[in-house]
Amino acid sequence: MQLTQYTDYSLRVLIYLSLKQPDELGTISEIAGFYGISRNHLVKVVHNLANHGLIQTIRGKHGGMRLARPATEIAIGEVVRLTEPNFDIAECFNKATNLCTITPVCALKSILGEARSSFLQELDRHTIADAVSKKSALSKRIHLSLPITSSPRRTV
Repeated sequence: MQLTQYTDYSLRVLIYLSLKQPDELGTISEIAGFYGISRNHLVKVVHNLANHGLIQTIRGKHGGMRLARPATEIAIGEVVRLTEPNFDIAECFNKATNLCTITPVCALKSILGEARSSFLQELDRHTIADAVSKKSALSKRIHLSLPITSSPRRTV
């Protein structure tokens, strides 16, 4: 299974913003420049993240964006579910295009379904804060001066 570029970019935006001070805003251009990715792609990503309440956007000359809630409260599984178009990891999951003749008697769909469920449960155990557990090294990489605080690991 491979996550889409859209999900990857969504996670990168959230990680980047989580390294900012709570009152400090990030911009699409800043994030696009840091990661070396398309500003146009990020506009769509940011719009979606804002629509789902994961980030706040502020318009205007001194506008930008920030996390809408603490990084410890944003589960990676939540982000993946919001950004992935589907989790049809094999043809037998898609009723519209399933041409496999053995699907009705094959256990593969059930096995893959359990694996998919386990994958998402594992992602639900981790937050954006967990992804930035090496905050000092990440801050240096992004060239931000941030306070280093430890965040407790989220368990579900």
